[in-house]
Amino acid sequence: MENHLQKDAPLLLCMGEPMAEYNQQPDGRYVQGFGGDTSNAAISAARQGARAGIFTHIGCDPAGDGLLELWRGEGIETHLVKRCADAQTGIYFVTHDTDGHHFSYYRKMSAAAQMTASDVPADIFAHTSILHVSGISQAISKSASDAVLAAIDAVKSAGGRVSYDTNLRLGLWPLEEARATIHDTMKKCDIALPGLDDACQLTGLSAPEDIADFYLGLGVSVVALTLGAKGTLVATADAREIISSFPVQAVDATAAGDTFDGAFLAELLAGRSPFEAARYANATAALSTTGYGAVAPIPMREQVTAFIKSYV
Repeated sequence: MENHLQKDAPLLLCMGEPMAEYNQQPDGRYVQGFGGDTSNAAISAARQGARAGIFTHIGCDPAGDGLLELWRGEGIETHLVKRCADAQTGIYFVTHDTDGHHFSYYRKMSAAAQMTASDVPADIFAHTSILHVSGISQAISKSASDAVLAAIDAVKSAGGRVSYDTNLRLGLWPLEEARATIHDTMKKCDIALPGLDDACQLTGLSAPEDIADFYLGLGVSVVALTLGAKGTLVATADAREIISSFPVQAVDATAAGDTFDGAFLAELLAGRSPFEAARYANATAALSTTGYGAVAPIPMREQVTAFIKSYV
């Protein structure tokens, strides 16, 4: 599953917290895998043919070993991954019931939370076309939030773009703090990738059109607001359109949003319009819900293109 793109291809660099995953199966067993929103996005992008990299800290533990093996197997660049001897890689459990999927996290003082602004190598970011971060990237610690801001400044000063998924986790920080930090950070970004539920809580708005206007008003140039089964509202200063979803028999929505992010950004890097990118990403995310776990069901490009053709 190696990515053989040229080293000078546009780079999507994903920054945040990777984790070990234990996902409950229909028979009650737990299958071990890996997750973490920005790691999932990098894998999704790589499986669509994009050049992707990871910027994070992981523990010197079996989970850290497994993550490195996973990323390298996917062809993802790992030279900005630091191993920490004094902190562990975070883990989470996914359970399922009639209300959907539920997460239990064990991440306090994880290795990724040890990231600081001093870990940001400004010269490396000169080669980054898009930096992708999220609310979780900032919520795990104050020092990690500072590192994200330093990375954003470095990428922007080098002429790159920044993508931000709000990915609100109120177990990590209170709503008012999340709202202030996410809004201030979004003002520095180019691409907003909020989910509807998050956006309603963060903005106090409920209508998708109003939410799109809110994020455009913060200064981003592209908004892709995911609406679940209703599709994705894509908005720019000049146009907006709801891109329909692709119906599937979903069994586990873990990482569907992250899968969307990676596919959407991969398509932008390939020169597609935001509207074309969203249609492709909707299909990619839909397919990812047809299996269990964050990573295993993320489809390859040939699966996505065949799936889209079946709807034409």
